[in-house]
Order: sequence, then C-alpha cells, then structure tokens
Amino acid sequence: MTARALRAGDIVLLHDRAGRRYRLTLAPGASYSTHAGALAHDSLIGQPEGTVVATNAGRRLLALRPTFAEQVVERKRRAQPIYPKDLGAILLRADVSPGDFVVEAGTGTAALTLAVWRAVGPSGRVVSYEVREDFHTAARAIVAEVAGEVPTNLELKLGDVYEGISEQDADRLMLDLPEPWRVLPGAASTLRPGGVLFAHCPNASQVQRLCDALREAGGFGLIETVEVLERAWTVRGRSLRPAHRMVAHTGFLTFARRLAGTEVFEAEGEGF
Repeated sequence: MTARALRAGDIVLLHDRAGRRYRLTLAPGASYSTHAGALAHDSLIGQPEGTVVATNAGRRLLALRPTFAEQVVERKRRAQPIYPKDLGAILLRADVSPGDFVVEAGTGTAALTLAVWRAVGPSGRVVSYEVREDFHTAARAIVAEVAGEVPTNLELKLGDVYEGISEQDADRLMLDLPEPWRVLPGAASTLRPGGVLFAHCPNASQVQRLCDALREAGGFGLIETVEVLERAWTVRGRSLRPAHRMVAHTGFLTFARRLAGTEVFEAEGEGF
C-alpha cells in the first residue's frame, strides 16, 4: 500500500460527472449505495487517491479525500459556518502566520478555528472560546475528525468572552459573535499593539455598530470592512461563460489594527 493510498477509516468524497458528491468513511466489507448503484468499500481501500471506480450499475465515480474547503461546506452543521471564500480572505488580511498566538470566539462549527490552527502551524497556538456547551462538544468532535485528535496547541474553551478574556498579548483576535462590540472593553489587554482584530458580521447594522464602537473605544486604527463575492466559470470546449449561480453575500469581514496608544487612526477616503 502506498503512503497516500486510501485506508480504512479515511473519509472519502465520491464525485460523479453531474457534480454530485457522496461522503463516506471507508470500512472493510462495507458497501455504499447511491442512485447510481452500489460500491464496495474494499474496491477503494488500498487504492491511490484519485482512483476512478465503477458501481455495480456501471456508473463511474472519482474517489478523493475531501479538501479542507469541502469539509467545511459538506459537513452537517447546526451553526452557520464561515465559508471557504471568506476563510482565505480572513487569513490573508488578518495576516495569520506560523508561530502566531491567536484567540478566537466563538468556535461554532470550528471552520475558522481549524483554518487558523493550520495557518499558525506547530509553533503557533490557538485558543477558541464557545459559550454554548452543545456547540463546544460538537466542535471538539469536528476538530478530532479533521486533525485526528484535538492538537496540543489548540485549546477549546467553554466560556463567555462578553464577561472577559483571560489571555493576553495575542497576535490576533478573531470574533464570530452576534455582538462583537461587547468584547472591545477587554480586547485592549488581549491583543498586543500592532495585532489584528477581525470580526465576522452577517448584516450591515452589526458592522456599523462594531465600527462605531471601535472608534469610541480608541486604540484601534486602519478599520476596514470588505465583502467577498465568488463566481465560478464554465470552461468546456467552446463554452466559456460564468456559472448561473454564484456565492454572493455570506458575511462582512471587518479588520482593525491595535494601536500602542488610545487614539483612533484611520486613512482618509475609502482606505487601502
């Protein structure tokens, strides 16, 4: 068996030519049934990733381990995740780097938690707060599924950050909360000077209240809010056209830098 061959216990996505995906966990002797026929797990175990197999009805399926983006959107969830198109923009604009110490609230589906943990690498550290015990328990299971276990440099805490955050001198503070402005009184001691504060807000009224609160609190600068829109294209033969559907608004992304003092510093005009 090659090092990257599919193994029992692996999560696999089966892709058909219509763009449908079927998620399964490989188990010896098991069978997976779809509308296109049944497929024996043993026909995949030991095969290289990227293998094309056929069901008993002759339908061909491509077997691949899911990417992180696919894990985010394919997983059943109770909380709304931050979508892959936003995760990339968040990591880049917040400049999450190997070795960083990041504090997050709330954990939710752990999509941002895991993205940040991957970005800080083994030399970094992530602490993530979640106020709801059911979400906290579910997030631990998701992290263990993706990472194999809850990593030693990722701490999942059950707690209410509106009441305060015990961590200090964090490089980044990531907020995915209904009222992120309520965290600002403690954010000054949590975030080091020069650090980045990020907040995800679903609607514009939340963004406005957050930005007003950042200015009133003082000690923050370069406040900016962006929205990421993603549109796929069909490129096949002579067909070159945008897809009929696009991933449009999913949330507003607000960023601010922690200043050494208590003043507010913003660029004139529309920012950078």
